Amino acid sequence: MTDYQGKIYFISDIHLGAPALNNNREREQLFVAWLDEIKQDAAALFLMGDIFDFWFEYKTVVPRGFTRTLGKLAELADSGIPVHFFTGNHDVWVFDYLSKELGIQVHRKEMRASFSGKKFFLAHGDGLDPYDKGYHFLKKLFTNRFLQWLFSWLHPTIGVSLALAWSKKSRLSKGMFFPFQGEDKEGLYLFAKSVLEDEEVDYFIFGHRHLLLDLPLEKNTRYINLGDWITHFSYGVFDGKTFELKTYKDSGDKPANR
Repeated sequence: MTDYQGKIYFISDIHLGAPALNNNREREQLFVAWLDEIKQDAAALFLMGDIFDFWFEYKTVVPRGFTRTLGKLAELADSGIPVHFFTGNHDVWVFDYLSKELGIQVHRKEMRASFSGKKFFLAHGDGLDPYDKGYHFLKKLFTNRFLQWLFSWLHPTIGVSLALAWSKKSRLSKGMFFPFQGEDKEGLYLFAKSVLEDEEVDYFIFGHRHLLLDLPLEKNTRYINLGDWITHFSYGVFDGKTFELKTYKDSGDKPANR
């Protein structure tokens, strides 16, 4: 991947359109305002998964909603700012619409990249926890091309309604964001440690857990979880020298609580 000179922004778990939340319009407007601000100095933008609470691409149908977001992302991409989109467990069914219509680069697996001499390991984080066997099974179902093809034959009204009903039963609807489980039990943290046994990484950047974390790992490595745009309104920024977590809400930018 080409190195970027300037600020690189990272954000995840916005869950636009989540039926369990009653402030979707306000959250989207705030997100678009943030996008509008960072375009002034962004060298690149990384959307680290679960930007949409649900997304499925039919050949001739675009999901309802997200007009402001899609328009602003297209504006950033058209202006020359590289926009990277990592599929999460909620928007795993992103296919080629974002790349063809908006000029966004879509990533379906973890990525290794080097920025200003620092090595980054980038992923949404779902499926990397070696202990989450239940989700491993679900992910195999969700990424099965035959099952995706079968789902595509459902009328959009039926298919989207089923997906939204599923979402209403998710952890998001119950506010069940489990706290950090400790260095010896947290699945993503243990995964990062296992990667360090074979390679050097300066920053692990994850979403998925809805936690706002900046923790040390072995070999001067940092484990970053980007939080979310539901309770934290948080994001990360790398300026070529340092990585910082920040929050964006009401009073504007401010350093995130560690």
